[in-house]
Amino acid sequence: MTRVAAFTDTYLPTVNGVTYTIEAWRDHWNDRHGRMDVIYPGSDEYAPAAGEHPVRSVPFPFYDGVRVGAPSIPDTVPTVDVVHAHTAFGLGLAARRYATKRNLPLVASYHTPTAEYAEYITSRDSVLAGISTASKAYERWYYDRVDLVLAPSEPTRHHLVDDIDVSTPVRVVPNGIDVDHFQPADGDAFRREHDLHGTLVGYTGRHGYEKRLQDLIAATDGMDDVTVVFGGDGPARGDLEARARNADVDVRFLGFLDRDDLPGFYTALDAFAFPSPVETQGLVALEANACGTPVAGVDAGALADTIVDGETGYHYDPGDLDGFRTAIDRTLADRDRLAANCLDRRSDVSIDRAVTELDRHYDAVT
Repeated sequence: MTRVAAFTDTYLPTVNGVTYTIEAWRDHWNDRHGRMDVIYPGSDEYAPAAGEHPVRSVPFPFYDGVRVGAPSIPDTVPTVDVVHAHTAFGLGLAARRYATKRNLPLVASYHTPTAEYAEYITSRDSVLAGISTASKAYERWYYDRVDLVLAPSEPTRHHLVDDIDVSTPVRVVPNGIDVDHFQPADGDAFRREHDLHGTLVGYTGRHGYEKRLQDLIAATDGMDDVTVVFGGDGPARGDLEARARNADVDVRFLGFLDRDDLPGFYTALDAFAFPSPVETQGLVALEANACGTPVAGVDAGALADTIVDGETGYHYDPGDLDGFRTAIDRTLADRDRLAANCLDRRSDVSIDRAVTELDRHYDAVT
């Protein structure tokens, strides 16, 4: 029974792919493999449960809803066998110090390319280039000082090895999704509840500028009988709403959707559209697939692998809006066959399979 201390800069009450993955891994690990405690930036908006250890934190000035935790180690953290860092910053430094002091193996997950978020700090090209260079140098420094790096997809592994030049072994462990939760649901009921009609093309998740969600509005502009549905929220939402008012397509913004509503949302869609070129895996695409909904997405980042072209959806080249429109059209036209393929692959993307892989890699470093 392996005991793990997981350090993260992103956790509840913030809801995103990193938070979901850590929470899901923790729950499955505790059920089947041992004990996993989580050390995270504390917030007055979230009360820690058993096995959760908050540290002092302050709001991150450049991104609403994100907090920066002090790189400290709470006295309540129990004795463990493995330290797992889900960040290279803040609490990732605390994880490294904790592992070094106790001579414990340190495993690190790579969730987010730091350089992709520089635009939240500045829009000047010269400064952006400098931040990108510094980010890669720092990431190389950090990941070269751990025992094992885990990447959620093969393209992300290549990014670490080829672009960041990490010398530590990098292994692929997909984040996985809860296929017991994400399965075909009553899409018609979701449509009625939200007064949605016709052909639905949608996205849910964080509305970040780096995800290029404006391309979805541009690609569907002028499409007959198509409604574009956005679930979620984020800093780019205001600009998206402004673009939608000037587009010749019906666009609906549903806001944050409860996790229990997501299977209905995915099932209601005729196609999920995903233009983000910066994903390290793209969990929402896998959630859509698990509900039987194919994906039209960019052939970049992890989506190059997450979407199996011609099997679970269709790709288009980055920046090619006409290509995005064509990918959406092809996905809609071929929906029944693609949906059947998506359902056939459900077990391949399960959280159980991911945590089994995680267990194997923990064993390798202990």
